[in-house]
Amino acid sequence: MQNILQEIRRDLKKERDDTYKKGALRFFTESIKLYGVRTPKVRKIAQKHWQKIKNYNKKTILALCEELLKSNYNEEATIAFSFAKKLEKDYTLSDYKIFERWVKKYLTNWAMVDDFTTHAFGALLFKYPTLLAKTFLWTKSKNVWVRRSSAVTLIHFAKKKQWRPEYFLTADALLLDTEDLVQKGYGWMLKEVANHYEDKVFEYVIKNKKRMSRTALRYAVEKMSKEKKLQAMK
Repeated sequence: MQNILQEIRRDLKKERDDTYKKGALRFFTESIKLYGVRTPKVRKIAQKHWQKIKNYNKKTILALCEELLKSNYNEEATIAFSFAKKLEKDYTLSDYKIFERWVKKYLTNWAMVDDFTTHAFGALLFKYPTLLAKTFLWTKSKNVWVRRSSAVTLIHFAKKKQWRPEYFLTADALLLDTEDLVQKGYGWMLKEVANHYEDKVFEYVIKNKKRMSRTALRYAVEKMSKEKKLQAMK
């Protein structure tokens, strides 16, 4: 495992781009750790090393993922989440404890949240939707990234065109959240739901628009018709 970690980090350091890093940092208000490697190159590195580890057992691969996450570098997290998603066919209910630990311990910015919860973690929940009762509890977390995760994980269901009552239950729970990135998170979730259930989301927005933040409201109606946007925003 240590050899693989060293090789991954060596490859990332070779692809550093200080100009790109400087620009990427502008997208974050919180302090983050970046090598400064463009995402397509990070994914290429991930695929290269996946070929070396794909025959390892799941426990070993997930342990490698956690070692990558411990560094708190965004690029290493991207690689960890890529490896975890490739194990999708082998997910079991017991993997929830591992993934939940990652959410609560290692996700420290919106990019990490969005990458992990819309892909690997979302896939686990889609396979075992009874677990949604547990992630709903995250809406009460003191951790802003855990609260954002409670909404963004549902985007995987929305993209699969599956209706879930948790969409509005989660939005209700986060409706008055004062954190901008949580507002954007549940607003984004509603926008994705509206791609397939626009009338339901529109009705929800009209019902709650006096209490929703303008940020969440704008996100939720972003892809709706001009008429519906005007009605929602007035």
